[in-house]
Amino acid sequence: MTKRRLPRWSELKPLLRTEGFDASATNRRLRRAASISDLREIARRRTPRAVFDYTDGAAGDEVSAARSRRAFERVEFVPRVLRDVSVVDTSTRMLGKPVPIPLALGPTGFTRMMHHAGEPAVARAAGRFGLPYTLSTMGTTSLERLAAQAPSTRRWFQLYLWRDRDASADFVKRAIDCGYDTLMLTVDTPIGGARLRDARNGMTIPPALRLRTFVDGARHPHWWFNFLTTEPLEFASLKHFAGTPAELSNKIFDPSATIDDVRWLREAWPGKLVVKGVQTVEDAEACVAAGADALVVSNHGARQLDRSPTPLELLPGIAARCGERAEIYLDGGVRSGGDIAAAVALGARGVLIGRAYLYGLMAGGERGVDHALRLLTTEFTATMRLLGVTSVAELTGERVRMRGCPCCS
Repeated sequence: MTKRRLPRWSELKPLLRTEGFDASATNRRLRRAASISDLREIARRRTPRAVFDYTDGAAGDEVSAARSRRAFERVEFVPRVLRDVSVVDTSTRMLGKPVPIPLALGPTGFTRMMHHAGEPAVARAAGRFGLPYTLSTMGTTSLERLAAQAPSTRRWFQLYLWRDRDASADFVKRAIDCGYDTLMLTVDTPIGGARLRDARNGMTIPPALRLRTFVDGARHPHWWFNFLTTEPLEFASLKHFAGTPAELSNKIFDPSATIDDVRWLREAWPGKLVVKGVQTVEDAEACVAAGADALVVSNHGARQLDRSPTPLELLPGIAARCGERAEIYLDGGVRSGGDIAAAVALGARGVLIGRAYLYGLMAGGERGVDHALRLLTTEFTATMRLLGVTSVAELTGERVRMRGCPCCS
């Protein structure tokens, strides 16, 4: 028989952890998010379905999106023990300038649709963490406004080549005038991808007020209130548009773009030139030969061609062939600081994120982006320590292997 007794108050008191009540619902909500996946779930609950699905979805049957995540799941770290990791240096350099971790915030379209604070909120959060932010041609804030609202943030501009090359040249000039130091040309968009979730949801830009929308709006009144009582969407690329995302994509994208356009941009742009959307070694070498300072191994977040190559699996081969002549970055499927460490160990100078910070934005506005970046920073630092490395330079191929990969078995 176990002898029992009543506990004394002196024994109970240390166990009672009472926290002061936080009047901010946003702070209380974000405190519950211990990962990017948690932020995603909060974003799903707080955002109209069509908006969440536009952010979360991918092309076709979303096979490529699932493969991108499975590739990271196949990564197995190889830690070394009995290393002094009391002090670790997580910093590196991206395109000539220091960053606290190997991370940049990539371009995302229609960001003010996800949350009314939009691109300026994301850019300010990036600036507080010392990270670059990339404004998209499909963004809902102009180059000039973003520069004014996030003046201390390192700003990159992502360009889609328009059918009208004079319009493209005007974007380049405006980016120069506004102090953007890097131009990122996206090359995997001859046309818009088939986004089936958008088609099924009847998604339009801006969202249309239909019966189905009103029903969904009753579940998300805060989103509709903010959307309807703030300024109408202003695009980086054009003043007004009404239609589906696919219609806007096909209005902007130029299917006749070639490697000659990379050479033209290299002559027109005085800063760093990045080519995003490279998916073969041959195309990577051609872009470097045409003057690219960096490449982003990317399948557009699996939002263009379903069953496209998986970026993490492409990364080592492209890094081996082009890494001495250009910086190599990875985009697609990054959801944790461990993912960042895995990509760097497999050959990336750094990674770009999109959905990861958008989940934070939808979950809690600017503070939600802060929270997402804080999670990634903390996770990356912890991963380095647990791997037994004290600098980003020590994140090499010896620290990872791919389970189920024939070349690593």
